[in-house]
Amino acid sequence: MPYDWTPERTHRLKTLWRDGISARDIAYKIGGDLTRNAVIGKANRLGLSKSFGSGNKAKDAKKTTPSPPPPVLRKCQWPFGHPDEPDFHFCEKLTFQTRPYCREHCLEAYRRTIIPKTIQAS
Repeated sequence: MPYDWTPERTHRLKTLWRDGISARDIAYKIGGDLTRNAVIGKANRLGLSKSFGSGNKAKDAKKTTPSPPPPVLRKCQWPFGHPDEPDFHFCEKLTFQTRPYCREHCLEAYRRTIIPKTIQAS
């Protein structure tokens, strides 16, 4: 169905499109028998950017701002048993900070070095 794209309607389309108004709302604002698809088709023929905003600047900014990656939930790799045994398994509690073990197994695996007072005094 051909639409009457007068220079005024075309100018209005460009302005509204640039402002981030949706194709449906542009069709409503320009009026007549214009449809959303007619607006999109004309915008494509005019070479207007396909990635226009939603009209909500906060929402558009949120779309362009990369969200941080979700935290990786790692499981404790403390072994139980011998790898050749059928009941061999790992602890699999959540790890403590950046360590490969849970808090309990970190206390076993990582021990502080205690320097005797006689050595410290020298």
